[in-house]
Parts: sequence; structure tokens; C-alpha cells
Amino acid sequence: MPSRTDQRAGLAYGLAAYTMWGLLPLYWHLLDAASPSEILAHRMMWSLPVALIILAALRRWSWIRPLLRQPKRLALVLVGAVVISLNWFLYIWAVNAGHVLEASLGYFINPLVSIAFGVLVLRERLRPLQWAAVAVGTLAVVVMTVAYGRMPWIALGLALSFATYGLVKKGVKLDGIEGFSAETALQVLPALGYLVFLGVRGEAVFVTGGTGQALLLSACGIATAVPLICFGASAMRLPLTTIGMLQYLAPTFQFLLGLTVFGEEMPPERWAGFALVWAALAMLTWDALRTARRARTALAAAGARARETAAAEAARVAPAAGPPSAEPGPKAAPDRVTP
Repeated sequence: MPSRTDQRAGLAYGLAAYTMWGLLPLYWHLLDAASPSEILAHRMMWSLPVALIILAALRRWSWIRPLLRQPKRLALVLVGAVVISLNWFLYIWAVNAGHVLEASLGYFINPLVSIAFGVLVLRERLRPLQWAAVAVGTLAVVVMTVAYGRMPWIALGLALSFATYGLVKKGVKLDGIEGFSAETALQVLPALGYLVFLGVRGEAVFVTGGTGQALLLSACGIATAVPLICFGASAMRLPLTTIGMLQYLAPTFQFLLGLTVFGEEMPPERWAGFALVWAALAMLTWDALRTARRARTALAAAGARARETAAAEAARVAPAAGPPSAEPGPKAAPDRVTP
């Protein structure tokens, strides 16, 4: 079990990661002079140098050769790179098109979509409260469809793509920085090719937008990697239940930004949809906490039973052995036999 110092550090790392992810709309909004596709290309291209620097600092290269010898895992890495690229593009586009609230909704409902994937793809069995949460989440989507006058496809696209990415990551089985490095290695060439294409056409904001825009675009890699590193450090030190509760911070920040900074409208019917989503998440959180508490209680009871059994076995064996026998004294010399 991690020490209190490790847990405090893990909590700090987790808060930093999800706060940065939650405030990313402010960063993407600074880059609205560039198209979402150019921002995405810079995000992919500049992420690789950051990943290589981290790998060099940690001296973690041993995973590369085994991955290259496994075509199926490499194909899964490619699928993950494509899916997360779609997720990044949709998120950047949503922010700069004035749909921050709907983007936040996507990350609120993402846990519900992940649960649905667990049932449909991994054949997992849900507890009753999880079923209730999924039903309430489905009702929320219906309400939001009525509220928007259309299917909330931005929210659903973000939730589906990120849940798919999580499912693919289960099959790849690489740690955070290693998976990130493998994905960005596959992303970098298409990104570089697209940026060269924009430059030739004279449409690259990196070249025409001034020093400030160029620096901000170059920092996309840092903006992508730093929260990921903090998340990895947090995940190593905190239980999954705590991580699960922290994950709601990012969409909460996004929601508040959309409501206050970006001034998006929030009519009563949208409030109703969000309230249903939050109710579903409250059910999931309560179920996770209750399950974790029961697991800890069961583990403690099993440990106590094991100690009692060991003590009883030791008490049973000790009398059977009896007291240690006395050391035999010196043997008497035999009578001398005379011939």
C-alpha cells in the first residue's frame, strides 16, 4: 500500500493532470487563427520530440523491439493512434466552433459509454446500480437531443472515440509514456506531410501567423505530454476509485469555461440533460466506493481468518511435538570380562 506521502503526491499529480486537461479549451482558443486540422498536425508532430526526451531521461527503450516483433500489437497501436487523432480533432474543432459545453458533456458521459463497451465487447456483468446509471445516461441523451434539436453528435463522438481508445489500450498493454510514444511515432509522418502541404500552399499559420502563433503551435506537444505524465504519476500512487472520481474534474472545468468564459447558452432543457448525466455519474461513483469498501472489508476479513488459522495450526502442532527429551548421560563402562 502506498505511503501517505505517496498518496498526497499522487493526489497532487492527479489534480494537476485533470486541471490542465480541463483548461485546455483556453489554449486551443488562443490558436483559433489556425484551422483545427493544422492545430492537430502540430499537436501530433511536436508530441514526438517531447516523448523521446522523456524516454531518454527514463532510459526506457527496451519495449520497442518486442513491440516491432508483434504485428498484431503494432496494428492495435495504429488503431489507437487513429482513434485518438479523431478524438483530438473533434475536441479542437468543438472548442473553436463554440461548442465547449457539448464537448464537456462528451467527457461526462464517457464513463457510461465505457461501461456499455464492457458489456457489449468484453462481456462484463454489471451490478444493478451500474445498470441504473446507464439507463439514466441514455435518458439524458434523449433529453439533450430534444434540447439541441438534434442528436448531440459532438458529445457522442468524443465519448465513443475516447471509450474506443481505452478499449484498444487494453489490448496493447503498454504503459502511459510508452503507449504515447508509440502512437506519436505513427502520427508524426502524416502530420509532417500535411504541414508541408499547407506550407507549400501558403496556408500555414505557423509561418504566416507571427512568432506568437508559431510558439504556441510548437508548444502543443508539451500541452499534450505534461498532463499525461502527471496522470501516469498519479495512477501509480492512487487507487482506481480515487482516479475515477478525479476524472470528472476535467469536464467540470470545461463546463464552467463554456458557461462563463465563452458565454454559451444554457437553456433549462440543457440543464435537465446535464442534471441527468450528473445523477448517473453520482450512481457510478457511489457504486464504485461501495464496491471498493466491501472489497477492503473482505480482504481484511480474509487476512484475519488466515492469521487465526495459522495460530490454531501452530497451537495444534506444538503439544504433539512434546517436551524436548533430556540429553542422555555418559554410558557406564561395561564390566571387564576376564579370560
